[in-house]
Parts: sequence; C-alpha cells; structure tokens
Amino acid sequence: MDIKQLEYFVHVAELGSFTRASSVLNIAQPALSRQVRLLEVELRQNLLARNGRGVTTTEAGKLLLEHGRGILHQLGRAREDLERARGALAGRVAVGLPPSASKMMTVALTREFRKRLPNASLSISEGLSVSMHEWLLAGRLDIALLYNYAPSAALDTIPLSEEDLYLVTRQSGNAKAAPVKLKDIAALPLVIPNRPNAIRMLIEAHMADIGCKPMISLEIDGVAAILDLVADGAGHAILSKYAIVTAAKPDAYLLNPIVSPKLVSKLSVATASGRITTLTQKTTLDLIQKVAREVFGAA
Repeated sequence: MDIKQLEYFVHVAELGSFTRASSVLNIAQPALSRQVRLLEVELRQNLLARNGRGVTTTEAGKLLLEHGRGILHQLGRAREDLERARGALAGRVAVGLPPSASKMMTVALTREFRKRLPNASLSISEGLSVSMHEWLLAGRLDIALLYNYAPSAALDTIPLSEEDLYLVTRQSGNAKAAPVKLKDIAALPLVIPNRPNAIRMLIEAHMADIGCKPMISLEIDGVAAILDLVADGAGHAILSKYAIVTAAKPDAYLLNPIVSPKLVSKLSVATASGRITTLTQKTTLDLIQKVAREVFGAA
C-alpha cells in the first residue's frame, strides 16, 4: 500500500470533498482523484461514494480511515523520534481555539511554541466548540479548547478555567454595574449567538431550570457584532469578562454580575481519546495549559 495514496485518501475522507482535499494537499484534483482510485483498485474495494455534494466513506472506507489515521500517526511519531535523535522536536500540530480564547491566547501561545519547538509547525483554527469537537474526532485537530463540554468517552479533557458570565449593557451617563437575577434577565431583549453556541446553550439550560426562557431580540454570531448591536441599543448580551476586555471600546459597556444563579462558563483542553500523540503534540498540550492559565489568570 502506497503511503502517499493512503494520506490522500484520509484527507479526502475527513474533508468529504476532493476539491477541499486538493486545496489542503496542494495537488491538482484530477491527480488526487487518480491516486485514490489506484488505491481502490489495489484493494479491490470502493472506499468512497461520490455524490453531487462531495464524498462519503463506504463501509470499507470507514475501516481504512480508522487504520489509516493510526498508520499516519505512527509515521509521524517515527519521523519525530528520528528528529529527536538529532536533538530536535518536529512535526505539525493542529490546534483549535474558540474566538474569545483565540483573542487572548494566540500571540502568547505562538511565541511560546516558537521558543520551545522551533523545528515544528503550528496550525491554529477558530471555531465553535461543537464544530471543534467534530474536528477532533475526524482528525482535523490534534488539540482543542472547548467551552462547557459534557464528558464522554470520545474525548480526554483537562479543566483549564471557569469564567463568570455577565449581563452586558451599554454605558449610559453615570450608570453603575449592579447584580441582576437570571429570572429578571428573561424579561430583557437579548442579542445572542445562534445555537449550538456554548454560551447560548448554557443560558437556555439554566433558564429552563428556573422555569423561564430567554427573550431573543437578535441572533448573530461573532462577539464584535454582538457588542456593536448592544452599543447601538438593540438589546443586551451575556458574555464573559474576557470578551469585553478584548473589545475595541471596553469602556462603552457595563458588566452586571448575574446572580441566583450565577452563570459560569467552563473551559477545557481536549484531545481525541485513545489517539496516539507525538512528543511534539504532548509538549504543545503542556504549553496550551500553561499559556491559558497565565492569560486567564491575569485577565
């Protein structure tokens, strides 16, 4: 079995598209399709089912994808061990960060990564926690930071921090921030992210526990857009302190503590359970924990 063909197949299967895979692999799509077809011919089985929207794996393809990921991880580990034998850690690590955490961590994490792992490469992607969960399982990410993740056998997680959420209102005159009960927030128009955003799901779950539900004025993804709408008087928001301190004009908003009950967003670092990790990935995992605790501890 040709390793390059196996790598091509894994990329196509994970991305669900020859077009996307050819872009990631920097190879012409006809050449990519030909190599995957040669692999199918060698194995005498169809691995991918082609359709108008892309491709899906057949039963044989699912089996090969599972084995292929392990084989490619082992090869990466072998290359890394050889690099380590000459005194260098190498390889590529793919990390996923939620947008708010990305603002706080990307510069510090990149700086530490270059210092500790000068011969390795770091890829950082932003995404919602639910999307990054899927990317971890699909092998597109090695490590991800997830908000409010419900423990399962699919992922190994390490708690990093807990963030209180606040009712964010626009600053008006000499108004002062004041505690507000969660049940009272249910009567206020909210500018809130679309489901399945982690904070949105947390708000809905806690309000359901006390017998109410949020009054949603606007649904929009993106902290910057939400804050612009709050500043324009379109409604209120529920966000963490870190979302405000990294905003363009943090003084334009009041952070009112939420009580009875408090809303607490929990941040964890996650890896796919049982997946072989290289020493470079383990070192990166340690760096992420260190940087996250320093950044959020100081914020």
